Amino acid sequence: MNREPLRLNVPEPTGRPGRPTDFSYLHVSAAGAVRQPPVDVSAADTGDLANALVRVLDDEGRAVGPWAPALDADRLRHGLRAMIKTRAFDARMLIAQRQKKISFYMQCLGEEAIASAHSMALEPGDMCFPTYRQQGLLLTRDDIPMAEMMCQLMSNERDPMKGRQLPVMYSYKRAGFFSISGNVATQFIQAVGWGMASAIRGDTRIASAWIGDGSTAEADFHTALTFAHVYRAPVILNVVNNQWAISTFQAIAGGEATTFAARGVGFGIASLRVDGNDFLAVYAASRWAAERARANLGPTLIEWVTYRGGAHSTSDDPSRYRPGDDWQHYPLGDPIARLKQHLIGIGAWSEEEHEKARSEIEAQVAEAQKDAERSGTLLDGRIPPLATMFEDVYRDMPPHLREQLKQAGG
Repeated sequence: MNREPLRLNVPEPTGRPGRPTDFSYLHVSAAGAVRQPPVDVSAADTGDLANALVRVLDDEGRAVGPWAPALDADRLRHGLRAMIKTRAFDARMLIAQRQKKISFYMQCLGEEAIASAHSMALEPGDMCFPTYRQQGLLLTRDDIPMAEMMCQLMSNERDPMKGRQLPVMYSYKRAGFFSISGNVATQFIQAVGWGMASAIRGDTRIASAWIGDGSTAEADFHTALTFAHVYRAPVILNVVNNQWAISTFQAIAGGEATTFAARGVGFGIASLRVDGNDFLAVYAASRWAAERARANLGPTLIEWVTYRGGAHSTSDDPSRYRPGDDWQHYPLGDPIARLKQHLIGIGAWSEEEHEKARSEIEAQVAEAQKDAERSGTLLDGRIPPLATMFEDVYRDMPPHLREQLKQAGG
């Protein structure tokens, strides 16, 4: 019998250094073309939504279609300023890392709309279980000082984490921001468990879990989906598909022949695939999923389609594995520019206001950095006292720790 030898499929990105990327693999739907079902839709009836792309803003910046949210101009301006603030914060902290004031940093360049709009769609008391690229969840709020976040990055005397966490791994209980873990995909199963506990208590708060496209290959992803489906956990399961997991293209995690959102449908979970660079689409989809969770209709899995504009981290050189100008050619554009265009189009913003806001925000970020650096940076060794490593472990310090603290000179 003449049979072809067996062979494996090893996915490859459509672009490499020196070869422009062909983004036709994205399967982009027209703005406004995707239906919005009622929140009580069955999971099986969201299959088309998991394979299409929910979009609101068209190429001219107009809000079109059934997903267009009823957001007033003040809320839209707040969202735009939050994205500008997040980008300015990232840019300054990247420079600080190059100056050796902090050891490590991770930007969310190009992904600002996802965390900012999602933050605005949640309610006080809801709990987010983020990864290291959702700083926008905090920067969108008015009650989290930038200087405090910078102190965490510098592990200085005012570090709210007392030097116990790597830079960018923030933790804010008061802001519904669960401690970030460097272990990928753990957030999903933790969020499902938190949401189940909220339901057991008869509470009204929901959970929101975050992972990247590469983390969907981890076992915790599948375990979380099983528990979320079986117990109808009040949770939003966010998969940020920014096309790259460090230097590995998203197809290696299974995004080549299907979508990450489609996996949710297979688990019996309502699922959406959304333009993550469209602030209005992100807000609308987040509100839809949150309403579904609060109505005891179960979880929603959302794949946010975006692009990682910068390096994976300050330890990464993306020019080694993809074209240097990829982000400029990404078909879903820049989220800040798109919302700016929309606001100008409805007469609620202008080029002059944009430049003024950008300058003001950059000055605020610079001032926050000066404030944080007064308590030390990585360069001067002004770190939390040694005694703090014994704190916050037990309510009442046991004898063996008191003895160790004494030996440490505390």
